[in-house]
Amino acid sequence: MVAKRIIPCLDINNGRVVKGVNFVKLRDAGDPIENALFYEREGADELVFLDITASHQKRNIVEDLVKKVAQCVFMPFTVGGGIRSIDDIRAMLLAGADKVSLNTSAVKNPNLISEGAKIFGSQCIVVAIDAKLSTIDSGNFNLTYTAGPVSKANGKRLRKLSDKYKAGPVSSVRTKREMTKRWEVYLNGGRIPTGMDVVQWAKKAESLGAGEILLTSMDADGTKDGFDIALTQAVSSAVKIPVIASGGCGNLDHFYDVFSKTKATAALAASIFHYRQYSVAQVKRYLKKKGEFVRL
Repeated sequence: MVAKRIIPCLDINNGRVVKGVNFVKLRDAGDPIENALFYEREGADELVFLDITASHQKRNIVEDLVKKVAQCVFMPFTVGGGIRSIDDIRAMLLAGADKVSLNTSAVKNPNLISEGAKIFGSQCIVVAIDAKLSTIDSGNFNLTYTAGPVSKANGKRLRKLSDKYKAGPVSSVRTKREMTKRWEVYLNGGRIPTGMDVVQWAKKAESLGAGEILLTSMDADGTKDGFDIALTQAVSSAVKIPVIASGGCGNLDHFYDVFSKTKATAALAASIFHYRQYSVAQVKRYLKKKGEFVRL
């Protein structure tokens, strides 16, 4: 049986830990080194470090800060933000990271996933997906027919349509483009929509060699209303690699919900840990009482 992992996340902006709501309205949440040391003592299973403005600002990740954090922790340590090349991956691993998280760069250059997995191993390559529920053009049309005599001018065209769709005699046809809702992949810290379907992208990332998916719901992020269960279940059911659920955790029940209602193997949280609403140990004790397998 695989133990469920509890993972604090350090979102880094200008050298400080920050936390926002729906990827905006950032608040300071302390010093990265102090937070890393705290979570090491707390018994967190892993730690994630994301430089959330590196891709948007088209700069490299803050490598010196990564090194300082890595020196403080012995738990598995994942680093992401502004990693664009094999050399960048290598630099982060040499700086002390155990895994790298690829988001914007993976979408723009999917070969980076396969090349990284080939050189460093799939266990090192985490594909992060920022997902938002969007209304999109399905590419289909609804056709509405009006019964009645066919005009001479439109007769030939309308007869073809009625034959094709078995609609019977028609006098006019109206078309309406169908819109549908799905989770869309966003880039650059949630700033740029791609039109890509989240579930399909997760499956492709897995096929390219990703060892894990870090799935963040932009709709739930920072709300403390709970993980996006529907999103997490859709992705975790579509892939065989581990999925880390992220975004929206506000209490102990939310951890149990995401583990009991989806196939996620890890849950990432920030606000409730940074502002000391709950400790990692509290979460684990609660989950153990509920029958979940965790490392205490």
